Parts: sequence; C-alpha cells; structure tokens
Amino acid sequence: MTHPLLKRTGSGAARISAVMAALVLATTSAHAADGSTINSGDTAWLLVSTALVLFMMIPGLALFYAGLVRAKNILSILMQCFALTAVLSLVWLACGYSLAFSDGCSVVGRFGKAFLSGVTPTSVRSDCPTIPELLHFAYQMMFFLITPGLFIGAFAERMKFKAILVFSIVWSLVVYVPCCYGMWHKAGAFFGLTGVIDLAGGIVVHITAGVAALVACVMVGPRKGFPGAQLMPHNLALTITGAGMLWVGWFGFNAGSQLAANGAAAMTLVVTHLSACAASVVWMLIEWVRNGKPSALGIATGSIAGLAAITPASGKVGPIGAVCIGSLSALLCWLACAKLKKRFNYDDSLDVFGVHGVGGFVGTILVAVFGSTAFAGGLGDFSIGKQLVTQMLASVYTILLSGIASIVILKVIDRTIGLRVSPEEENQGLDLAEHGEAAYND
Repeated sequence: MTHPLLKRTGSGAARISAVMAALVLATTSAHAADGSTINSGDTAWLLVSTALVLFMMIPGLALFYAGLVRAKNILSILMQCFALTAVLSLVWLACGYSLAFSDGCSVVGRFGKAFLSGVTPTSVRSDCPTIPELLHFAYQMMFFLITPGLFIGAFAERMKFKAILVFSIVWSLVVYVPCCYGMWHKAGAFFGLTGVIDLAGGIVVHITAGVAALVACVMVGPRKGFPGAQLMPHNLALTITGAGMLWVGWFGFNAGSQLAANGAAAMTLVVTHLSACAASVVWMLIEWVRNGKPSALGIATGSIAGLAAITPASGKVGPIGAVCIGSLSALLCWLACAKLKKRFNYDDSLDVFGVHGVGGFVGTILVAVFGSTAFAGGLGDFSIGKQLVTQMLASVYTILLSGIASIVILKVIDRTIGLRVSPEEENQGLDLAEHGEAAYND
C-alpha cells in the first residue's frame, strides 16, 4: 500500500524532500560547529565489528570448544567462556583499558582512564578520531576478553574453575596489557623495537595465548588416560557450527581493526577470507592424502589456522599473499598438531598452541615477506630483511614474556588454591563436580 504522504502532489513531495534536506544540513552544520570529527560510517562499522568479535567468544568459541570435549565437560567450557566474558569486561573497565591505552612508561600506561574517567560520548582518540572513544573502549574490550578464552582449550576437562579465573585475570594484566600497549597504543613501539606489524593480534592475541596454553597444559598435566585412552569429541556438529561463527566474527576482528569503513577495511576482509579458504583446502588435502578421507574437524581446524595466521598480516598483504600465508599456516599448524604434540607428548587438549600459537607466529613472520611491495599485492613499504628481524625479535620477546609470566602465575596459584581438580572430580566430569549441572538429562 502506498503511504498517504506519497499520494500527495509533487509539490508536497518536494516540500518533504526540502525539509529532510534541511534537517540533514542542520545536523551536519551542528557537527561542524562543535568541531566533531566523529564519522557515522566509521562508527557504524565499528559498532558492528564490536558485536562480531563478541560473537566470536559467545557463542562462537564456546561452541567450537564445547563440541570437542567429552559430554561430561561441555557445560564447564560454556561456563568458562561466559564467565571470562563478564569478569574480564569489568577488569577492562576498572583498569585494563587505562593501562593499555593511556600514556605512561615504555611498557604500560597509567590509571588516568580507570573506570572510563574523563571519557565522554564525544571524546575521541587522536589515532582514530572518527569514532567515539567509548566505542574504541568497547571494541578493544572484546580482544581483551577473547584472548584468555583461547587458552582455556589447552587444559580443558581438568583445571579448577577458580584457578582459571585467577590465572586469566592476572595473566591478562601482566602479559596482554603490555603487548597491547606497545603494539596498538604506541603503534608498534614494542619493548625497544619500532615498526612492528600486527594489525589485529598475531602477537597481542595469538602468540601470547598460544604460549600460555602450552605452559599451562604442561604444568596442569595431561588428562587421565592421555595419550592411550580414546578422548574423543562428543559433538562435532557443535564444533563445526562454532567454527563457522568464528569465521564470520573474524571479519570484525581483522577488518574492524582498521578502525574505519574504507578501502583498507575492505581489503582486510577479503584477505582474511581468502587465507581461511586456502588453509581449509590445504588441511583437507593433507588429510585426504594421508588418511584416505577428509574430515569435517580437519577442514574446520584448518580454517581457524588460516584465520589466526592472517590476523597480523591482514593490513599489509594482498590476495595472493593471503593465499600463500593461509596455505603455509595449514601445513605448519597440521605438523604442530599431528607431529609435534605426539613427539613431546604434551596434552594440549584442543590444540590451542598448535593452531593459535603456531598460526599467529607464522603470520607475524610472513607479513615481512608477503606484505612488502616487493611481493605481488603487498602494501608495506619496507625492507624484507630488516622487517623480518623486527618481526622475529617481537615474536621472541612475546614468547619470553608470556612463557615466563605464565609459569610464575601458575606456580603461585598451584601453591595457594591449586590448579587441578581431584581425580574423582575429573572422572565425574567438571559439569557436575564444578557446577552441579549436567548438559544432558534423561
């Protein structure tokens, strides 16, 4: 049915158009008079990106991990993801954002913006003046909470819930915040280095979490029965669904990190997708050749490896570089999951180190090659050799920081509240032992 206003004469429609134009002009003039630099398009894109990154944690990562554990532990994984989302958001408000994104010493900021002190709806940051600082706070908060969410998969089915919360909070402030401060607040001025490239978290998120995952799974110890017992995923349908959600959410993770709705964000989105596609196909082919059949779990795992690897490089590489990074990450992450873990016999339950740690490292190093203008489609104006050294040193510094800090924090927790549930509780399952609930009731 035609709206009554549209049935009026042409002159009436013209008057309506004129009024609307006047309103738009008045709004634009008001913004200009206020000196506001906030852009509605950039703001809208970052609002969507913020929601997409939260979507990666709950429900994406929660379902991806929940399907990989045994049925008696599914609620414990879901609970951990939800609890970390809530608790770490409050930590970010209290001090995390201020320490990561306000000026301070060479390693960390100060408490001037604790509890968003001084931040108003019209406040902007000088490095991203087209979006409100409140939105920058919210967007970066999602990265803060999802990073510890990654490493819970390494010690799934055996670590105490309260130990996970304490470790995640302390680790986030001691490891994540300094890395975030140097890479993103100080624009690559990272522990004495300059010009380090990491658009969306190869260093800040994936290497830090991957190293913490490796340390934690070793210190907590293997699951009962590992490696001889068949510790099979209980619901791969949940895992594949979660992987799909992570893939979609990763567009906000990477393309949103451009902090603007522009061509750079579009290119970042394209290369993110292509890297995931290439990694999925390569992982599938590896399994097909070696095992005779491609698996759904394999292709899903491959996609995550490609997404992790392209994350640091997604602002510098072109489509061909993305395919190369995705393909190489699939091969190297498969080797880490299938060979390295077996060789050293550590129980990284859900292959956090093998996928995120190795994938993040691969992308952090390879951006120096495929992100250079010397390579087809590369956007970075830098010397490959010099940038390789910079990226390698940044990775080593990150590995040392996360590794040493994780060992110290976990030792303190073990000597106070304890790291691991009892053998009886592990046998019963963490759903009942830790939370008093069962996912499936007869």
